Amino acid sequence: MKYLNTWIVLWVILFSFSCNHHPKDTEEQLAETDKKVTAQTILGNPDYPAICFGGYRKNTRDIQPTVEELKEDMKILSAMGIKVIRTYHTKLKHASTVLKAIREIKKDNPKFEMYVMVGAWINCENAWTDQPNHEGEDEAENEAEIQRAVQMANDYPDIVKIIAVGNEAMVKWAASYYVQPKVILKWVKHLQDLKRNQKLPSDLWITSSDNFASWGGGDEEYHTEDLNQLIKAVDYVSVHTYPMHDTHYNPKFWGNLESEAHLSNVEKIGLAMQRAKDYAIGQYQSTAKYIKQIDSEKPIHIGETGWASASNGFYGADGSKATDEYKEGIYFQSMRAWSEKEGVSCFYFEAFDEPWKDAKNPGGSENHFGIFDVNGQAKYAVWEYVDQGLFKGLSRGGNKIEKTFGGDKEALLKAAFIPPVKKELLSVKEIK
Repeated sequence: MKYLNTWIVLWVILFSFSCNHHPKDTEEQLAETDKKVTAQTILGNPDYPAICFGGYRKNTRDIQPTVEELKEDMKILSAMGIKVIRTYHTKLKHASTVLKAIREIKKDNPKFEMYVMVGAWINCENAWTDQPNHEGEDEAENEAEIQRAVQMANDYPDIVKIIAVGNEAMVKWAASYYVQPKVILKWVKHLQDLKRNQKLPSDLWITSSDNFASWGGGDEEYHTEDLNQLIKAVDYVSVHTYPMHDTHYNPKFWGNLESEAHLSNVEKIGLAMQRAKDYAIGQYQSTAKYIKQIDSEKPIHIGETGWASASNGFYGADGSKATDEYKEGIYFQSMRAWSEKEGVSCFYFEAFDEPWKDAKNPGGSENHFGIFDVNGQAKYAVWEYVDQGLFKGLSRGGNKIEKTFGGDKEALLKAAFIPPVKKELLSVKEIK
C-alpha cells in the first residue's frame, strides 16, 4: 500500500506538471515564433501565400470596416491558407484596425498566423488637383504616412513584416499623384536608417510596390540614376503586372488566332489565358533583367497582379471581352502555380470585391477584382476550397461562403466571353 500511495503521488505531480507546462504551446513561445518569422523567410516561401486586402464593404471608404468584420475576413483568408496580406494606406483606420483584428484572433488562438505588408501612400505636391507637381512631394502628408507605418511596425512586430513606400507612386500614367524616384528613395533611406539605429526591427523589410515599367522593365525613360539607387536601397523589389488592362491598352498578346477557329470555346479561352500569363511573366522577367544589372542579388516578388470578373467598359462584352469569372479563375490558379514553382511571392489582387473603387459605376472593373464578392460568395477562382469544406462555419456579413452560380459550371462557362480573333481586335484598335 505504501508503494501504491507513492506511485499515486508521483503520478499526480507529473500530471499536474504536464497540464501546466506546454513549452511548444505557450503564448509566449508562439509569439517568439512569430518574431522569428521574417520577411526573408516569408517571401518566396510557398507555405506563406499572399494576397492584397481591402476590407471595405460599402461604396464609400467613409464607412470603415469594424474589427469584427475584419476578423471574419482574416478567418476566411486563413482557411484557404493565406498567411500574408497587403494594405495600402495608414491615414485611414483600415490598416490599424486590420492589425487589431489579427491580434485579437491570435489572443484567442495563438497558433493563428497572419502577417502584413503595411503600405504607406505617397503623393506628389498638389496631388489629385488639376495642377499636380510631379517634381515635388506632399511632404507633410507623406511624412505622416511614414510615421504611422513606423508606429504600426513597432506596435505589432509579430505581425508587420514589411513596409511598402508608395503604391504605383512612380509610374507616369498615375497622373494625379506620381512622384519621381528620388522621393521614394528618400523615404526608403529614412526607414533603413531607423532600422540601423534600432528604431525599427532590424529584420523588417522595406520596399516600394510599383508597376513593372517603373522598376526598369519598360521604357528607357524610367532608367535613371535615382531608380538605380532605389533598387540598391530596398530590401526587395515589389513588381506589378496587369495583362488584363493591356487587353485594351496593348492587346498584341490578347485573343485567339484565326487558325484556332475550329477549337472549342473552352480551348480558345485556355489558349488566350495562357498568352496572358506568359505576358505577365514576360513583364516580370524584363524587370528582373534590368534590376539584376544594378543589383544581382536583389530579390524580386510580385506585389500585384489580378483579373477582374466583370466590366461594363473597356474589358467587357463591348470591349476586349477579357473579364468574366471563368477567366479570372484561370488567371488566379495559373499565376499561383507559376509563382510557387519559381519561388516568387505573389500578392494576388485581391481578396474581396471593394465597391468604393468605382462607386458611381457599379459595373466598373475596379469593383470586381476580388476572388470573393462583397457578400462573401466564392467566385470560380476558389470553388475548390468550398468543395474541400475549408469555409465550413465561416461567414461574411451573415452570409455563408458558397459558390457563385450555385456551383453550376455550365452556367459559368455560358457567361464567359470568347476572346476576339487577334486580327479583328488589332484592326479595331488601329481604326480608333
